[in-house]
Amino acid sequence: MAKVTAALVKELRDMTGVGMMDAKKALVATDGDMEAAVDHLREKGMAKAAKKADRVAAEGLAGVVTEGNVAAISEINSETDFVSKNAQFQNLVKDITKTIAENDVSSLEEAQKLGLGEGTIESEIISATTTIGEKISLRRFERFEKTDNDVFGTYIHMGGRIAVLVQLEGTDNEEVARDIAMHVAAINPLYVSRDEVPSEKFEHEKKILTEQSLNEGKPEKIVEKMVIGRLNKWLGEISLVDQPFVKDPDQKVSDYLKANGASVKRFVRYEVGEGIEKREENFADEVMNQVKK
Repeated sequence: MAKVTAALVKELRDMTGVGMMDAKKALVATDGDMEAAVDHLREKGMAKAAKKADRVAAEGLAGVVTEGNVAAISEINSETDFVSKNAQFQNLVKDITKTIAENDVSSLEEAQKLGLGEGTIESEIISATTTIGEKISLRRFERFEKTDNDVFGTYIHMGGRIAVLVQLEGTDNEEVARDIAMHVAAINPLYVSRDEVPSEKFEHEKKILTEQSLNEGKPEKIVEKMVIGRLNKWLGEISLVDQPFVKDPDQKVSDYLKANGASVKRFVRYEVGEGIEKREENFADEVMNQVKK
């Protein structure tokens, strides 16, 4: 049996909002498996759905660039938020994103080798790391290509804490595309439509909701109907076209798109640091570390 440490208990509490003893019992019941413990608590109706993206910790900026029929979105990380206010770092993010947009690459390894400045993206990052005094890294990117019949929409929030790139079909209206990008930034859908939800993810959620309903003491004959209703609600929450449009909640995103003769081909939303845990460090220590460098 795995040892259930205080650190594991704290992590589960932070993820789910349950009490210390409930977190410990869940970890014991699942032999220390964090993901299984979250599911266990959800089945008992004791925890909110865990969102790893809420554990935002790493710093840096996300950038987005469109040039004609190509576009790119990227995330470049740093150790502290001081760096995101640094002009050299901000320009580096713009230059890297623009270079990726202009070149047909699909992997980080390929992107690192692209020419930039007097060297490559990789060497420019190393140079910036040396000059700024913090570790800097290109974490991820996506590159889109479109036809003349499509349109890109972009949105940057909080100077680059969140960046969105959207590609619409059936319209050349940039304002509509920007509206959809703004919605994605605000509401954070996971998929364009419910048809894109992977079957394994759907079945996993169905299992959780079934166990949850049974543990609520509901009669088995009505559990199935309850689960269908809850699944539909969940699918509507994570699917872009099913969500209430952020600028007009009385209509769905699909209604707004239809009224403008458009459809969403794809989108990417980056929130700086999502899914990365930051070391625990107080503000005073962070300042002293900067002074020492």
